[in-house]
Amino acid sequence: MFKLLGRVVPNDKYREVKPAVSLKMKETLLRISSITHTSLNEVAIEICESGVVSKKVIDEMSPHFQHSIWLDQTLYRGSQTCPSILNTMIAKPKGRIALQFSEISFENIRKLSYALEVTPSTATEVLLDISLKNGEFINDYVRHFFNKHAHKKRVHELKHTFKLTNASSPYEEELSKQVLLSYIFDETAAGSEHNIGL
Repeated sequence: MFKLLGRVVPNDKYREVKPAVSLKMKETLLRISSITHTSLNEVAIEICESGVVSKKVIDEMSPHFQHSIWLDQTLYRGSQTCPSILNTMIAKPKGRIALQFSEISFENIRKLSYALEVTPSTATEVLLDISLKNGEFINDYVRHFFNKHAHKKRVHELKHTFKLTNASSPYEEELSKQVLLSYIFDETAAGSEHNIGL
């Protein structure tokens, strides 16, 4: 997590950020929204909140940092000689979405925008873009979502399926929970793509 200064503000106060999203980004968000049964806005907010504290995502942005910033125990050095992130952004037709961030999440995004020397809206757009393109991050996000939000009965059914599969497996190597979740995710994603016509 970014090092935050000052007192912590209760989570009932929110700050609105309006990033521009391309049609392709919106389709990806809708796909994840369909898989996780949450609204597009909720998905975008959760991806931003996870991405802004993800080493995988920040490592991809760091070559464009104009100013230095701390992330967890890592100091990312910035320099005005680094190429601006704006030079990598391709002009595409975009529409804005309104996202409501808690004060702490907004502060993390504001610090990221300082490092990139862009507005918080542009930093959020970049954060969404890089997070969505990182397959490993998205797989981790969806697995985490299912672990956090899955209905208890469904979790119980998954565990039962997991035990039965391992008990009847003719192979010495057991099927891991990650492989099972990955399979379920892939199957769900394939079905969702078909349903929304992507």
